[in-house]
Amino acid sequence: MTTEQRLPISVCIIAGNEARRIRRALESVAGWAGEIIVVLNDDVNDGTDKIAETFGAKIFREPWKGHVAQKNSADAKAAHPWILGLDADEEVSPALRDEIRQAVAGPGANAAFCFPRCSFYCGRWIRHGDWYPDRQTRLWQKGRAHWGGIDPHDKLLVDGPVGRLRHDLLHHTFETINFQITKTVLYADDFVRHCAAQGKTAGFLDLLVRPAWRFWRGYLLRLGFLDGWQGFTIAWLTAFYTFLRYVKVREAQLPKNLSP
Repeated sequence: MTTEQRLPISVCIIAGNEARRIRRALESVAGWAGEIIVVLNDDVNDGTDKIAETFGAKIFREPWKGHVAQKNSADAKAAHPWILGLDADEEVSPALRDEIRQAVAGPGANAAFCFPRCSFYCGRWIRHGDWYPDRQTRLWQKGRAHWGGIDPHDKLLVDGPVGRLRHDLLHHTFETINFQITKTVLYADDFVRHCAAQGKTAGFLDLLVRPAWRFWRGYLLRLGFLDGWQGFTIAWLTAFYTFLRYVKVREAQLPKNLSP
């Protein structure tokens, strides 16, 4: 695709040390996006910047401000009328690329578009359970949306209607179960900090009911069992993550410096 044929889209990515994963994301947009903006943490030292530069990306280094603030910073640098938010472990499928082209050419009244995200986990594409369709609103008109939510679970807040695309954004998720568990602990700590800031507490029913509900919802109601042992693992680890979040909140409620 020539420069004249490139779409009026700024692809915005934030990243840490992602040299092992970011190439796939960049390859999926480099041929048709109007520009690629990559905001790197200022301590990145694994060559992620060099890889991004080979795809013509504009590189910025900034201190880590949290997912929400970092993404808003990247989006503020966009020069085109449309923005596509992408993570370093994601890939725009050819079918989704073609659908994006049509959406930008004729958006109608839509200020943004969402599409399903399909994750590759332990050797299998996950098509059921809590992980699919996992719709993501990632394509929007500049100035009509911004990132909000609670770190690290950012959410795009859109001023206007959101259209729905059909084809998948591909997500190359946790490389190992150990890595998934490590991230689970970090996310749980973020949840504890949020609850503390909001004055929220956790009771025994939160520990008992919420994890069980998350397992049965994902594994049975949303047909996670159709994804084999990977679907079973996702359901159990999601339940564990839910339990961990609330038990850590409960732990934080304990009085400090108790005498024996």
